[in-house]
Amino acid sequence: MTAAMTTSAPGGGATDAEPPFFVYGTLLPGEPNHDLFLRGRTAWERPAVLPRALLYEGPGYPYAIEGHGRVHGTLLAAAPGVYGELLGLLDHLEEFLGPGHPRNLYERVAREVELPGPDGGSARAWVYLAASAVTRSLRTGGVLIPGGRWAAARPPEKPTARGGGPHPG
Repeated sequence: MTAAMTTSAPGGGATDAEPPFFVYGTLLPGEPNHDLFLRGRTAWERPAVLPRALLYEGPGYPYAIEGHGRVHGTLLAAAPGVYGELLGLLDHLEEFLGPGHPRNLYERVAREVELPGPDGGSARAWVYLAASAVTRSLRTGGVLIPGGRWAAARPPEKPTARGGGPHPG
C-alpha cells in the first residue's frame, strides 16, 4: 500500500492534510523527548524504516541525511485535534524555521517510509532531515551510526548533577 501523504495504520489519525511523522532520535518511545512532546498527542505509533537515508551522531541527538542506507524509527499520527499544535512543537524542537531557511538545523520534508511486518506497505510522512549546512559538515567529518538505529548506537545516559535539558530529536 502506498499513499500520498496518508497511511491506514490502526486507529486512523492521518490524512492527506495531516500526514504522519517519522521520528528516529530523541522522539522515539523511551527517549526523553517522547514523553515531553508526544505523550497524549498521538493516535498511534508503529515501527517504520526510512529508506535511502543515513544516520549520523549529533551532540546528544542524531541527524538523518539522504544516502545509501536505512534509518529505523517510528511512524506516528497526531491525535485528533492536536495536529497543528504537534507540528508547531516539532518544528520548534527541530529548529525548522521554514523551507530552506538559512538558520534551519533540520528541514521538514515529505518522504516515503516503509512499514515492516506482515501487512508491510509504505506511507508518506514528514521527516526532519539535517539542513544543508549540517549535511555538508556530516558528510565531511561526521560519525555514521552503523545500521541506522539511534537507540542501539548510544551508550546509556549517566545521571548528572546539572540534569541537562532535552535536545532536538
